[in-house]
Amino acid sequence: MLRALNVSGDKAMIHNDDFEKAVDLINKSNNCLITTHARPDGDACGCLVVMCDALVALGKKAKLLMLSEVPEWYEFLFDEKVPLLGEDVQLEELMQGRFGQFDLIMVIDTNSYSQLPKFDEYLKQADKPVLVIDHHETADGLGDVELVESDAAATALIVYDLLKYANWPVTEKMAEALFVAVATDTGWFQFGNTDSRVYRDCAELIDAGAKPTKIYEKLYQNFSQSRFKLMAAMLNTLELHFHGRYAVQHVRLEDFEQTGAAFKDTENLIDECRRIGTVEVAALFVELKDGRVKCSLRSRGPVDVRKIAQKFGGGGHKMAAGIHLPGPLEEAKQLILKEVTARLGK
Repeated sequence: MLRALNVSGDKAMIHNDDFEKAVDLINKSNNCLITTHARPDGDACGCLVVMCDALVALGKKAKLLMLSEVPEWYEFLFDEKVPLLGEDVQLEELMQGRFGQFDLIMVIDTNSYSQLPKFDEYLKQADKPVLVIDHHETADGLGDVELVESDAAATALIVYDLLKYANWPVTEKMAEALFVAVATDTGWFQFGNTDSRVYRDCAELIDAGAKPTKIYEKLYQNFSQSRFKLMAAMLNTLELHFHGRYAVQHVRLEDFEQTGAAFKDTENLIDECRRIGTVEVAALFVELKDGRVKCSLRSRGPVDVRKIAQKFGGGGHKMAAGIHLPGPLEEAKQLILKEVTARLGK
C-alpha cells in the first residue's frame, strides 16, 4: 500500500498531484528517452531499468542512453548493452533526431546540467517535456514535471512510489533492480539514510522476487583482479588528519595504467577507509585524463560535505557529495583540507 504522501505538509515530500502529473505525462507519451548522470551508480542503473520496463509494459517505446559506461557489476541488470553518448550515439545524431523522435525525456537520479555532459546541450534545445525523478538537493530545475524528494534514501524509493501510485505491476526483474538501487545508495543498509521506509520497501521488493543474497554476491563479491589491485594501490595512499578524524586517499593516472583498471572501478572505494573507527570525514581524489581531479566526500558525523562540494560547484547529500576540482592533485587536496580544517580543526 502506498505510503501517505505529504500528509504533514513537509516540503521535502512529494504531493499526490505531482505523481498525477507524472503519470499523465507518461500516459500522453509514445516514445521516451531515458538517461541519468555520468558515472552511473546502482541507484541510477536500477531506476533506468525499472522505468524502461514500466513504459514498455504500458505499450510505449523507450530508449536508454548512458553518458558513461555502465560499471561491469551492474551489467547484470540490463538485457543488452545500453548505447553510450559520444561512442555509440553522437551528439549530432541525438540533436537531429536520428537516434529517435522522442515526445518525452526522462532524467533520473540527477537534476543538474553539470552531471549531464554533452546531453545538457541536447536538453537545452529540446522542445519536448522533461520528467525528472531525483533525490538530491542540488537542482537546476530541469523538469517540466519533477518528482524530487531530498529525504528519500534513494531515487529508487520515489520510482517505487510512482509505480504503486499508478498501480503499475512490479515484476521480479524490476524488484531486483529497485533492491539494487536502494541497497547501493544506503551502503548495503549501513549509511545513516537507512530509515524504516528503506526496510519496509525492501521487504516488499523481496516479496516481489528480489533475492538479497544473490544480489550481494553480484555486487560485492565479484571484483575483477584489476579493480582489486586498484583498491590495494589506493589503500597505500592513506593519510589521516585531526587524530584520525579526516581520512584522505587518492588514485593517480599511473595507477589505472599499472593495474589495468578503469575510472568506473573507483566506485565505492572511498568507503574502505571508513572502516577506521575514528574517521568522521573521508575524501578520495582521482586524477582524470583532462587534468581535473574528481573528489568524492563522505561524512558520518556533523560535517555537511554537501556544503563543501557546493562551494566548488559540486553537490550531493549531507553525508555523501562529489565535485570536480582543478589539478594538480596536491593542490586539490589542499583545497578540501582547508575546508575540512574549518569544520574539524577547532
